[in-house]
Amino acid sequence: MSRPEGFAAYVAVTAAYWAFMLTDGALRMLVLLHFNTLGFSPVQLAYLFVLYEIAGVITNLSAGWIAARFGLTSTLYAGLALQVVALLALAQLDPAWTIAASVVFVMAVQGLSGVAKDLAKMSSKSAVKLLAPSEGDGLFRWVAVLTGSKNAVKGLGFLVGAGALGLFGFVPSVFGMAAVLAVILVAVFLRMPPGLPAGRKDAKFSEVFSKNPRVNWLSAARVFLFGARDVWFVVGIPIYFYAVLSDGTPEGQRGAFFLIGSFMALWVILYGAVQARAPRLLNAAKRSEADLSRAARFWVGSLFFAPAALAALAWIAGAPTTWLTVLVVVGLFGFGVLFAINSSLHSYLILAFTSSDRVTMDVGFYYMANAAGRLIGTVLSGLTYQIGGLPFCLAAAAVMIALSWLSIGRIAPKESPASA
Repeated sequence: MSRPEGFAAYVAVTAAYWAFMLTDGALRMLVLLHFNTLGFSPVQLAYLFVLYEIAGVITNLSAGWIAARFGLTSTLYAGLALQVVALLALAQLDPAWTIAASVVFVMAVQGLSGVAKDLAKMSSKSAVKLLAPSEGDGLFRWVAVLTGSKNAVKGLGFLVGAGALGLFGFVPSVFGMAAVLAVILVAVFLRMPPGLPAGRKDAKFSEVFSKNPRVNWLSAARVFLFGARDVWFVVGIPIYFYAVLSDGTPEGQRGAFFLIGSFMALWVILYGAVQARAPRLLNAAKRSEADLSRAARFWVGSLFFAPAALAALAWIAGAPTTWLTVLVVVGLFGFGVLFAINSSLHSYLILAFTSSDRVTMDVGFYYMANAAGRLIGTVLSGLTYQIGGLPFCLAAAAVMIALSWLSIGRIAPKESPASA
C-alpha cells in the first residue's frame, strides 16, 4: 500500500473508531445513571457491566484469529453493526419489568455491546501496525493519536450520554445514537480505501496464544493497570459524586447528571489528550525500544501514589466533605495524566513487540488482558464501594498498580534506571 493510500485507510479506520467510542461512552453513562435513579445498589450496577467485560475477554481472545482469517475490515464493520443492534435492543427495555429481569436483559445487551467494542478496537489497533511509517517514532505517534483521540471522543460520549438522559430521556437517547452510528457505518463501508489485509484461510486458533514472554508480561501488567482504573471509575466515583451532588429532587438529579457526566467526560478527554502527546512528552523519537520499555516501569511506579494518598485522605475524612471532594477531583485528574502516559506506552510496546504476521493475534491477546482487567475492576468497583466506600475503592486501585509494576519489570533489562 502506498503512503497516501495508507494514510487514507488510517483516517477511515480512525473515523469509524471515533464514531463507535462516542456511542460507547454515552451508553455507559446512560445505563449507569438511569439505573442508579431506579434504586439499583452499587453491586447491582456493577452487574450491568460484568457481561460487557466478560464478552470483551472472550471476543479479544478470538477476534485476532477472526481478523487473521477474514480480514481487518470485516471485523471493523461487524463491530459497528453489532453496536447498532445492541442500541436498538436496549431501547426495548420495559420499565414494568422486575429489577431481576431488567438486570438480566441489560447484562445481555451490554454483552453484545462488549463484543462490538472489542471487534472495533482490535481491528483499529492492528491496522496501525500495518499502516504506520516505519521510520523514527512513526509507529508510536500513529498509535498515540488513534488511542488518544479515541479516549477524548469517548469522554465526550460520557457528557453526551448524561446530557441526553437529562434532556430527552432514556429511550429517545438510545434510538438517536443507533441512528447516527448506522449512518456512519454506511459511510465508512462505502469510502474505506482498499489495501488492508483480506485474511488468510490457514490461520489457526491456537496461534492466538503468544510464545513471546514480553507480550505475556506486558499483557499481565495491562490486566492490573486497567483494573486499577476501573475499580473506582465504573461505579465508585459516579455513585460517590451522586450522593454528594443530588438532593433527591428531579432538578437535583438533572444537575447531578450533568456534573457527573462533565467530570467523567473531562477526565477521559484529558486522558486522551495526554495519550496523544505521549511520544513528545517521552521524547520517543530519540529513545530506543529498550529504553521505553524500562520507562514503563518508572511511570507505573509513579502512578501508585495518587490512589494511595486519596485512599488515606478518604479514610481520615470518614464521610463525604467539601474538602475531600475537591481533593478527590484534583487527585483523579493527576491520576489521569499519569495513567495516560502508562496506557500510551503499553499501546506502543505491544505493537513494537509483535510482528506484522502475528499482529492481530498478539493485539487480540493483549486486549483480552485489557478486558480481563476491566472485568476485575468492574466487579471490585461495586463490591469495594458497597463494603468500604470510597477509601476501599481507592486502596484496591493502589494494590493493583503495585501488581502492574511487578509485571512490567519483566519486559526489559534492569541494569539501567528508567527515566522520564
